[in-house]
Amino acid sequence: MNNRLARLSWPLLAAFPLVAAADVPRVAVDIPPVYSLVAKVMGERGDPELFIQPGASPHGYSLRPSEAQSLNDADLVIWVSDALTPWLSGPIENLAGDAHHLELMDVPGITTLEYREGATFALNGADEHGHAHGNDDHDHDHNHGHDHDHDHDHDHDHDEHDHSDHEHHHQDSHDESGHDHDHHHGHDHSHTGMNPHAWLDPANARRWLDAIAEQLGEIDPDNAAYYRDNAAQGKEALTSLQGNIQDRLANSVDTRFVVFHDAYQYFEEAFNVHAAGAISIGDASSPSPARIEKLQTLVNDEGIQCVFSEPQFNPQMVNNVFGDTSAYIGVMDPLGVGLTLNAGLFDALLGQLADEITRCTDA
Repeated sequence: MNNRLARLSWPLLAAFPLVAAADVPRVAVDIPPVYSLVAKVMGERGDPELFIQPGASPHGYSLRPSEAQSLNDADLVIWVSDALTPWLSGPIENLAGDAHHLELMDVPGITTLEYREGATFALNGADEHGHAHGNDDHDHDHNHGHDHDHDHDHDHDHDEHDHSDHEHHHQDSHDESGHDHDHHHGHDHSHTGMNPHAWLDPANARRWLDAIAEQLGEIDPDNAAYYRDNAAQGKEALTSLQGNIQDRLANSVDTRFVVFHDAYQYFEEAFNVHAAGAISIGDASSPSPARIEKLQTLVNDEGIQCVFSEPQFNPQMVNNVFGDTSAYIGVMDPLGVGLTLNAGLFDALLGQLADEITRCTDA
């Protein structure tokens, strides 16, 4: 470039900086939906690193060496909650103690819900007073916290507290060669207390986009405005997506379905569709015979239209138990298994859940 052209070009380049030249923050995240939200905010700056393999259960996992290294190298670690990944607090403390930390369930203003108890839930989202829990306020400008006590007046499965039925067999540990190793976790994964699957409420996701942008801006202040702009664009897109899904599911309010485990309550609340029960106590536990019998009775006697398995677990059990009923057997997935790992995964995941409920409605 000659000197005259250089003198002309430099002011033009300086006047329109797309993204300031600085080191890209190294961000480690736990599950694909969180990866997608972080990727929306990072934009052209770079990509986060996923430290739990897609398709593995986040509730019990052994890090690969490369995944442990991503935590060790991270400037920022973002995860949903210790309630979702109870094994993670040790690795974060030991490997990423000096990094910034963002536990998404601690973000102020989000909606939190309690796990529902028993094999069957109150149908159509009604509480003990008969009030529906559908969210008309798309922005959830209040925090339900832990006061959302789903104390439905139904008969609980006392036998489900027999821990001998709940030794879990995880196939989610891998060595660097990709070989699977069975791990037998003797502790109980039955779920009580706060339900951490809060990413399935797009209103929560919108709040998280702001929190992610704030954390990235602290690490990379030269690009803080860029992250805020990306978060704002992502929030606008999620609002549009939420409206679209609400329209699609308008005829599904009375659709009756059973899920594999109680992972979809935030989606149900956001879109006014409601599961009638759950096959398993947790995503990695086997249901007791009494629980199966109760659900079979529910399906046969209450006109349940669909029963959903999950891709991480053997669907044959669902087919064996419910194949002789009139219910449509489908698949619902809270993690986006099989979806492309990119910024669009979150939107595609919500759309995929809506597709399954629509198929159930039409079945």
